[in-house]
Amino acid sequence: MIPSFYDGSGFTAYTFFGAHIEPGGVLFRVYAPSARAVSLIGDFNGWQPAPLLPEENPGVWYLFVEGAREGQRYKYRIDEAGGRTRDRADPFGFGSELRPATCSVIAETGRFRFTDQAWMAGRAADFYNKPLNIYEVHLGSWQKPAEGWYNYRELAPRLIAHAKAHGFTHLELLPLSEHPSDESWGYQVTGFFCPTARYGTAEDLQFFVNECHRAGLGVLFDFVPVHFAPDDYALYEFDGTHLYEHPSDDVGRSEWGSCNFNFSRPEVRSFLQSAAHYWLDVYHFDGLRMDAVRNALYWQGDEARGENPDGAAFLRGLNSGLKERFPSALLIAEDSSSYLKVTAPVQYGGLGFDFKWDLGWMHDTLEVFQLPPAQRPAHYGRLCWPMSYFYSDLFLLPLSHDEVVHGKSTILQRMAGDYEQKFPQARTLYMLMFTSPGKKLNFMGSEFGQLREWDESREQDWELLRYPLHDGFREWFAAVSRLYFAHPALYAGEYHPDAFRWVEDGAPEACVYAYERGLGKDRLLIVLNLSAQRYEGFPIGFDRPATLRLALDSDWQRYGGGTKETPRTIRAEAVPYQGQPYTFHIGLAPFGSAAYEIIQGEGSE
Repeated sequence: MIPSFYDGSGFTAYTFFGAHIEPGGVLFRVYAPSARAVSLIGDFNGWQPAPLLPEENPGVWYLFVEGAREGQRYKYRIDEAGGRTRDRADPFGFGSELRPATCSVIAETGRFRFTDQAWMAGRAADFYNKPLNIYEVHLGSWQKPAEGWYNYRELAPRLIAHAKAHGFTHLELLPLSEHPSDESWGYQVTGFFCPTARYGTAEDLQFFVNECHRAGLGVLFDFVPVHFAPDDYALYEFDGTHLYEHPSDDVGRSEWGSCNFNFSRPEVRSFLQSAAHYWLDVYHFDGLRMDAVRNALYWQGDEARGENPDGAAFLRGLNSGLKERFPSALLIAEDSSSYLKVTAPVQYGGLGFDFKWDLGWMHDTLEVFQLPPAQRPAHYGRLCWPMSYFYSDLFLLPLSHDEVVHGKSTILQRMAGDYEQKFPQARTLYMLMFTSPGKKLNFMGSEFGQLREWDESREQDWELLRYPLHDGFREWFAAVSRLYFAHPALYAGEYHPDAFRWVEDGAPEACVYAYERGLGKDRLLIVLNLSAQRYEGFPIGFDRPATLRLALDSDWQRYGGGTKETPRTIRAEAVPYQGQPYTFHIGLAPFGSAAYEIIQGEGSE
């Protein structure tokens, strides 16, 4: 392991460093190459410093402590070359105290026995042609008891049942690596190998993942490879030098006040690669969503400052190494840059991610739905624009936690108009999302029309489900998820240009859109009305004879609309319209949308 740690190719450094329970005691190893001396303090020695010994591997200090055991606290006391002494948590610690306490805790990560072998063996590497519907969750505020937080084991049955009922294939958990501040949501990390103590132990988290897999639900880990918390008990100036962070004042601190990793150091690359490997290996996570990729690719995330070649090289090495070891793990980039080939394989000059968040789709779509209906014709093309670049990468459509905080309002609240007008527009927004090409991600609360901005200290407003419009909206979300699963037209081959065709994208005054989905026999026609007008028979030109059979209507009464749920078929008329030989006349409710199955060759004469 050690040669690979030094040359930057390591992926399993956690099997060497950290506190490892062995017969009779615990073996401690830490990397602090510039320290004058390192001592160990903890519950096992009355917090009296016990000197560590320098190992033959350069910069490595070690000590075997007889009688040390699981659950005991410890820190490293580092004597720096400049004369200062500071007590540090273990960079490779597997357990920690609950904040605000900061000690590492000896933890056993190998005792839990997973029973998810069938899931792991059947986990498909070909996820491009399968539905992917992700529920993004902050565990501490999804549901909360009167005091504190639910344990991973308590959350498992509640969260699994809810996710399955609403058609989600995967949970994506906001960062679970140990972090000192609740308000950071886990994005300013101090313990890269340590599940946060807020929700339990390592074994509790393993139980959670195992239960999800047994229920047929994947779990993604939100990984933060770009920066870390500046607290001086953790990685910052760990051995008295800039061991982990970039030394330059200009690029050493991020826009969030955190420390930027120095990707030019091979030991840093091995540290981060090992952390990514650790969550996939020891906890059986099904993939990683990597945060702030833009800030690894460009200095301070600013394209004008130029590419950070070490950051780009790190991402390529990380992704290619993970794919060698975990071919079926999902690697997802949260990247707002225009960097080329983010989702192309490394061997073809890409970064090697499987999917990239389509943040352009997110911004354009939400901004159009926020506009008063009278202003939408002038912005009609913005909903068409994302398809002009869709095939440049393998995109995932996100409506994430970032869109329901900092004064932005929730997804439902951002819809134009008054309270009652927001619901039909939000139903059509989700019809657009679930029937457009690209995998799906939604943040908790959106599935039932949360109105209050997300606050990490409060649970979701579940009491809203007592109100018919919110409960109807929840039913709508589950229904449009079922539509997505029921029709291969919406996911099989969706990254092929022939799987999507605009049928109506030139009706700005009416604010009506129509598009066809599908490559094979299963095909759907989706029609959206973003205006406040009711259309009794809106004409849509079509290129062939066919009959439409209604599959789902956003205005059905059970979802909060005004239309009775009755079977509906529409035969194409052999009447030319807008250059097409056939015409459908389709009724649309204000702000309504509908999905129709296309039955080929059954148009009227």
